[in-house]
Amino acid sequence: MTQRRRRKHRISEMNVVPYIDIMLVLLIIFMITTPLLTNDIQVDLPKVTISKNVSSRGTVLLVSIDKQGQIFLQNNEIPLSKEILVQRLQTNLAHNPDLKVFLAGASETPYQKIAELIAILKENLSLDAVNLVVQ
Repeated sequence: MTQRRRRKHRISEMNVVPYIDIMLVLLIIFMITTPLLTNDIQVDLPKVTISKNVSSRGTVLLVSIDKQGQIFLQNNEIPLSKEILVQRLQTNLAHNPDLKVFLAGASETPYQKIAELIAILKENLSLDAVNLVVQ
């Protein structure tokens, strides 16, 4: 009787199941911890000054808002309500359709007030963009 020799074949493939398990665990850990790391971001707004030449040009209107939320048009010292501001800007835009509106806000102005003013200007004046300058 001849004995057949059975050769033992070595498995030359690498078992990747443990590596996949580790990668899935790491993925879950990163998915949980990443939102916790970006919870609160402190933002310092840039300090930019607007030159007198920009506000004196005929194609640019400067709308300013101070830290109390009072709105001013050009260099007027009398605060305007939002309705009067929109009316004045609409009449100016009717005479000059290429008019650009710049919004200058004090750095202490709450961003909520600036965002509301931008929304009012975009909604009522059909402006594509309102240029924002922080002073």
